[in-house]
Amino acid sequence: MDIVVLIKQVPGTSNVRMDPVTGVMIRDASETVMNPLDEHAVAEAARIKALNPGTSVTAITMGPGSAKKILTEACARGADRGILLSHRTFGGSDTIATARVLAAAIQKQGTFDIILAGEKATDGETGQTGPMTATLLNIPVITFVRRLSVEGGNIRAQRLVEEGVEEVEAKLPALITVVREIITPPLPTLRNYVVARKLSFPVWGPEDLGLKENETGLKGSATRVVKVFSPKLSRNTEFITAGQGEGAGPAVRTIFEALEKRDLLKR
Repeated sequence: MDIVVLIKQVPGTSNVRMDPVTGVMIRDASETVMNPLDEHAVAEAARIKALNPGTSVTAITMGPGSAKKILTEACARGADRGILLSHRTFGGSDTIATARVLAAAIQKQGTFDIILAGEKATDGETGQTGPMTATLLNIPVITFVRRLSVEGGNIRAQRLVEEGVEEVEAKLPALITVVREIITPPLPTLRNYVVARKLSFPVWGPEDLGLKENETGLKGSATRVVKVFSPKLSRNTEFITAGQGEGAGPAVRTIFEALEKRDLLKR
């Protein structure tokens, strides 16, 4: 069995910076980590691999050269190899352009039975890239999966929905996006880290994937961030001071009038 895990390098949640002109996230400006939900996808891939001897796991990420460190982490957590998709023309890709690059890379890397990914990335919160990638590959997709099992050429999954839990089945190959509940990622061992740091990862650009320049990056994106701004909170605070005795009455009336004016009191 061949498993592909899609992972992403994201900024620490307290270190996110945006380019105010292009609306693109500045990814090399702060400490970055593997997308937390992708850790669960890697751990699930390692679990399936342990249950099915002969299974191989390939981690794929798109990003700058610094993203190699999360490929190293994925291999320390159970992946067998990693592939970095990196080129200046990939910069600024929206979810559609990103899915186009990922789908091309998945086809190039060889055969695959299961594609795993986190349900969403913490830097975008869209949850679109996984399903879009499956659409481009013309394979089934199951989202928000909390449990899965492989039986022959089929995959059975429990997915979280608003009404509770839904059980579904699909033929392989299929793409699965997972939620935190699927598995608790174990910490990688020091030995696995030492082995993973010795691995080298191929770097693929648009020419390797057979993609044209207008199919990736800002040119290949159907959506565009038109404005980036920080919300401004304004408060008109009024202090009412009441003294002893008769001074309390007017102060209380002023407060009640202010609450009534804002329709915050019910008679």
